[in-house]
Amino acid sequence: MFDASERLGRQISFMLELDKMKNLYRQTYVLHEDRKENDAEHSWHIAILAFMLAEYSNEPVDVLRVVKMTLLHDVVEIDAGDTYCYDKEGYKSKAEREENAARRIFGLLPEDQQQEYYTLWREFEDGSSPEARFAAVLDRIQPLLLNYTKGGISWKEHGIFKDQVMERNRQCSDASKVLGDVIMSIINDAEEQGMLRSR
Repeated sequence: MFDASERLGRQISFMLELDKMKNLYRQTYVLHEDRKENDAEHSWHIAILAFMLAEYSNEPVDVLRVVKMTLLHDVVEIDAGDTYCYDKEGYKSKAEREENAARRIFGLLPEDQQQEYYTLWREFEDGSSPEARFAAVLDRIQPLLLNYTKGGISWKEHGIFKDQVMERNRQCSDASKVLGDVIMSIINDAEEQGMLRSR
């Protein structure tokens, strides 16, 4: 085995653990293939949105902090798995599963980074800052745009209703009026085109 300091060794262990995100598949399909995206692809995609769309945040945000949150927010799914956003049963245990995962996975790091990354993850989960709330909007709009552009494929697969998608995205305008308006426009158009069912 190669020689590394204890600190670097812990960082390398965390880096290798993150590779598992490439094999965690979500319910959202990629546009140009007939497959679902993985967590690593999703996190990368919304990290780019973080600096590209930062001008649409209702409040000034620390863009680097938003980028870090977008890259770290789904790391817990290595242990906890991806809970589909409309899975009511899965959501009952989601918080506990993800908290346990965060403790273990971030615990691989040196203590200072362990604390920083856990704090960023917790801030995102709690929506306790402008950065966290804006990152959450990005986490909503990316799969919504992919699904809409792909003809509503995963909504149709799971029999999702318009009101479910509206509820999931109802607070987006609190962090970004512009992106919130785009989201609502997409949802309404998806219903008109038969991608989303009405009750």
